[in-house]
Amino acid sequence: MSRRHSRLPAWLLALRPRHWVKNVLVIVPLAAAHQLGDLALLGRVAMAFAAFSLCASGLYVLNDLFDLEADRSHPSKRRRPLASGEMTRTTAFAVIAVTWLGAALIAAQLGIGFSGVLAAYVLLMIAYSMWLKHVVLLDALLLAAGYSARIAAGAVAVSILPSTWLIAFSLFLFYSLALIKRYSELTHNRDRQGPSAHARGYEAADLPVVAMSGIASGYLAVLVLAMYLTSGRTPSPLYSQPVFIGLTAVLLLYWISYLWLVANRGHMPEDPVLFALRDSRSRVLVLLMGFCAWLAV
Repeated sequence: MSRRHSRLPAWLLALRPRHWVKNVLVIVPLAAAHQLGDLALLGRVAMAFAAFSLCASGLYVLNDLFDLEADRSHPSKRRRPLASGEMTRTTAFAVIAVTWLGAALIAAQLGIGFSGVLAAYVLLMIAYSMWLKHVVLLDALLLAAGYSARIAAGAVAVSILPSTWLIAFSLFLFYSLALIKRYSELTHNRDRQGPSAHARGYEAADLPVVAMSGIASGYLAVLVLAMYLTSGRTPSPLYSQPVFIGLTAVLLLYWISYLWLVANRGHMPEDPVLFALRDSRSRVLVLLMGFCAWLAV
């Protein structure tokens, strides 16, 4: 976080509220079921969003505690509240306790199913922060599982059973995005450190394999969407004009290719989701995909 934001409280910066946009995924099952007009269900989705946001913020602070020494030597992460000394460890533990307590209270209102998914997400991310983020490729797969957990939690919150198509699609898509994140980290380190650069468990020599795996996973997500359209369970009950979903697949294919092209040129920041929010071409593509999905209804 740049110094121009230093007027904000350190604890608020540590929560990384700009990352809360990722938790919008909890609305995906409701949107896929075409029930966005149900205000009661929208209210439950809003509660699920709040619970995941608080939970994820606590995990960010916990991860900063684990990575404290490494962050202090990182060119950009050293400006984080904990690494810079603007926030003490005592405050960090208090923030974790408050955010997780708030998330637990909200989750209790959404039922045991949602609470179970949220608890599983927390345990998975703690294991990731402590050990598994250093395991090559598995770390990206776990990040993808974390995104998919948001979709699953949103489905449980509104008692909608997510289709296997949706789960497969999300895993492939978010695995690709997670590998973009690793690819970008490694590329930036290579530019600073040379051929001996590394990022977590990855080495500079792994860049072609990471790119190949990430691009393939992104294209598999497009393939899953195309197979959904051509399967025996054609989505005609939900879509009166399924051809527009096909256009969505074409736009998604272009967007994934574009993201990897940007990453290959070394212009991708370490988080592709936040890049997409700032990038005008990505915003246009996402809006077009949403418009095509609306036309398909």
